[in-house]
Amino acid sequence: MKKIAVVIFSVLMAACSSVQKSDSPKTAEAGDKITASTAVTNAAAPSADVDSAKLTSEIQELQHQSVYFDLDKSAIKPEYRNVILKQAAFIKAHKNDVVTVQGNTDERGSSEYNLALGDKRASVARQSLELLGVPAAQIRTVSFGLEKPRLLCHEERCWKENRRDDFVHQLN
Repeated sequence: MKKIAVVIFSVLMAACSSVQKSDSPKTAEAGDKITASTAVTNAAAPSADVDSAKLTSEIQELQHQSVYFDLDKSAIKPEYRNVILKQAAFIKAHKNDVVTVQGNTDERGSSEYNLALGDKRASVARQSLELLGVPAAQIRTVSFGLEKPRLLCHEERCWKENRRDDFVHQLN
């Protein structure tokens, strides 16, 4: 398993480091932020536009990858380890990235219980990222409990979708 993780991590690192560098000066201000919905663009340098669009696309892809949990559990299942590996590789490759891990639960249980469970799920993802070498300063956690459902029906297919960690990246 460790060999597979190392191979995947190496491939991800190679993919992240293949971004073309531009010799043109950057026109964005230091306080500008890149999120999934916006990207810093530079009209004077077309390659900067391409790099920025590629980075925005990469962030959007990462933000669409969630880690899902079993009922009342906070352990990351083996099938979601790749999600954690990809998140870690991106964060480590972008020292100006801060990721917020958002813990979510389904609607069953009290608000207090679900906030605690969401916090536990986000903390487990945080610990996994740190074990993969992501600096603690680049990770934030928040629990939304049952307040941010992805699906609103009252059956198992919706509850499964709502028991998750989401990753929100912000480049400073």
